[in-house]
Amino acid sequence: MKSFRSYLSVAALAAAIGLAGCSVAATTPTGVSSVSGATTGSSSTATTGTAQAVSLDTLAEDTHYDADDLTWDAASEVAVTLADGASAVAGGTTSDAVTVDGDTVTITTAGTYRLSGSLSDGQVVVAAGEEDTVRIILAGADITSSTGSPFVVQSADEAIVFLEDGTSNALSDATSYTDQGTDAPNAALYSMADLTIAGTGALTVDGNYNDGIASKDGLVLAAGNVTIKAADDGIVGKDYAVLLDGAYQVTAGDDGFKSDNDTDEGRGWVLINGGTLTVSAADDGVKAFNTLTIAAGTTTVTESEEGLEAQHIVIAGGTATVTSNDDGVNASGGSSTTGTAQGGMGGGETVGDYTVEVTGGLLTINAQGDGLDSNGNASISGGTVIVNGPTNSGNGALDVNGELAVTGGTVAAAGSAGMVVTPGSTSTQSGVQVALDSTVSAGTVIQLADSSGTVVAAFVTTKATQSLVFSSAAITAGAEYTVYTGGTATVSAGLGEGTLDGASSAGTVTAGEYTAAQGPGGGMGGMGSGRM
Repeated sequence: MKSFRSYLSVAALAAAIGLAGCSVAATTPTGVSSVSGATTGSSSTATTGTAQAVSLDTLAEDTHYDADDLTWDAASEVAVTLADGASAVAGGTTSDAVTVDGDTVTITTAGTYRLSGSLSDGQVVVAAGEEDTVRIILAGADITSSTGSPFVVQSADEAIVFLEDGTSNALSDATSYTDQGTDAPNAALYSMADLTIAGTGALTVDGNYNDGIASKDGLVLAAGNVTIKAADDGIVGKDYAVLLDGAYQVTAGDDGFKSDNDTDEGRGWVLINGGTLTVSAADDGVKAFNTLTIAAGTTTVTESEEGLEAQHIVIAGGTATVTSNDDGVNASGGSSTTGTAQGGMGGGETVGDYTVEVTGGLLTINAQGDGLDSNGNASISGGTVIVNGPTNSGNGALDVNGELAVTGGTVAAAGSAGMVVTPGSTSTQSGVQVALDSTVSAGTVIQLADSSGTVVAAFVTTKATQSLVFSSAAITAGAEYTVYTGGTATVSAGLGEGTLDGASSAGTVTAGEYTAAQGPGGGMGGMGSGRM
């Protein structure tokens, strides 16, 4: 099994070059996209801001993934036709590598296997050697089991599930499993070995019992058009879970996309490095025990309790849109329990080893609880962060127990006025705090104009709002800005350009003077109400 470093570091991200999907040679079978150096076709790895995706070299060091695994000699494929009571290997009913026992098809050695046909109540099992790489091409395969998981990797070094271009495939498990032993399968697609999913075909996974896709080792999603419905977690990679490319739609009864190794140091991390991930989850949308990094691609959490959660959260590129019933982005959990007491008016708050770091990309949050929440520190040095925060005063658009350092990028955090956290003293980029006399309704335009009357920022609320914290390179420390409500604005994700025709003045603010340090971590100003 390949070794790998503990997890992708922020330094590695900063040094990484662009990545676009899964790289292969020109002779690769149909369905594999090209990725050496430059994006081809309809890659979804474009980033917002200056950050770049993680390179193939970095991924090869940190995961089991190797693009060469997606290249093979088509003449070496073993064709297996699935059929109730009549599954067969090309050239006969069995081979040295494949056995058929009733409606259970077992693959026992390294190689490339092409599966087509259907089993209405059967199973495909990979029981290969610990050093074997097993590549399974799903080319119109539909497998259902009434007693357990329809697709199980019991043993191998790595299993690759390749979705043939132009084909639709399906896996559906039982609502209860006969095998309840230790390490027994608990997902419709279950692997005890490193697992890679690739190819441009389609796969539907119904996890009726527990999880949809689960690897007890590492998991890399290199491509594919995959739809998952799961009673519990949608997609789980124990050591790590990586999305490189493809489109993954997840509906989960618990967490959507996660890595949950909480015992091995440096494991339990998630990387979204391209592709499209759409999650509707009853609990957390995207979750890592250790570090959650979004470096490229499009991540959308349409429903969740907490949208993004990990000890350390890095937004380095791409587009992330999060909707949550509780916190939108939450750096918490794990084993980090020690820290120092620090806080504003709310009293001492423990500052643990938790971080949120935004260096690029576009992060948009719609949260009923705290918008961007760190039980430690947070920093924003690039990209754009837009928070449509809570309407109740018990939560804040920004909630940082330690220091919130803003040194670049654009921040627009709107919400209630009861818990306001503003950029801390280490911030080198200035900003303003707007505290309105009364709550304005959803759809209201809030604008900032400099002393010459030029609009430097326009924000359109998506819910009732009384507070706005705004920071960008357009704000000059010490300068006075007039706040307007109304007028017109052309915005993307709520932020853009505006005109003052029909707008009403709501008072003035001075950049860098934060007056409502009411939340943990506080701000740079005093204890006044800051109402306008």
